[in-house]
Amino acid sequence: MIESQNIEIKALIRLLDDPDSMVFDTVSSNLQKKGIDIIPELERAWETALNEKVQSRLENIIQRIQTGYVKEKIAEWINREKPDLFEGAYYIAKSKYPELKFPEIENSIEDIKKDVWLEINENLTALEKVKVLNHILFKTHKFSINRSNLNDPQNNFINYVLQTRKGNPVSLGILYSIIAQKLGIPVYGVNLPRNFILAYMDEYKQPETFDEKTEQHILFYVNPFNMGAVLGRREIDFFLKQQKLEPKKNFYIPCSNVDIIQRLVLNLVFAYDQSGNKAKANRYRELLNVMR
Repeated sequence: MIESQNIEIKALIRLLDDPDSMVFDTVSSNLQKKGIDIIPELERAWETALNEKVQSRLENIIQRIQTGYVKEKIAEWINREKPDLFEGAYYIAKSKYPELKFPEIENSIEDIKKDVWLEINENLTALEKVKVLNHILFKTHKFSINRSNLNDPQNNFINYVLQTRKGNPVSLGILYSIIAQKLGIPVYGVNLPRNFILAYMDEYKQPETFDEKTEQHILFYVNPFNMGAVLGRREIDFFLKQQKLEPKKNFYIPCSNVDIIQRLVLNLVFAYDQSGNKAKANRYRELLNVMR
């Protein structure tokens, strides 16, 4: 069955240089219907294609398949009762790396989590737990902000961040939050403009949902941009004043996991726009439309 499918895929690829646009539309549609699993075969065909027109068509089909797959998965994810942050970050990475498997990044995160777990216990205060998290993430594993190329789109893909130990405030904040929550430490993302920080909640007074009353249950904030530095409300006020931004309630309280992944996608739109890659920027705009 698999062999016959491969033969069919190769036959369809051979038709991509047909000058008849109707033939191309039919071939393209049939290839897209086969889904994300055929992308490695399409990429191999792209590498060996001698015709620029065929390469361009293959690129177009690959992008359409990737976008369609991720839009479908993100739509399913959003509609879950409690969308998981790690899963959302994985689907965004999958949009760029179609061959990426969830266990690959899960194992990397589990390794970091174990290192934190070995150093942590219930007798530690909230500040002491953050100190351990900061040491393991930023000293032992050497995660840091990619200051030399902060707007690189790659900074938004969790597998790239895990591999290179470089990211931006949002991706590092996602990683920090995922590991903390896996250890039962109540750290959640705060959608602060022009930065992204984390709120450490009182573990004995965690609300079911985040609203205006949530702030009274926040012990302090953590800044991934500055190696996990601990902040108070006064530092956020000062930051907003520096940035000439009007303070809003949602700048101080945790946001939803959907909001965090939206922020990640917005980063990608901005990064690809900045680099002049309008086609990729528009692909992520399509994804944003699914999330709104």
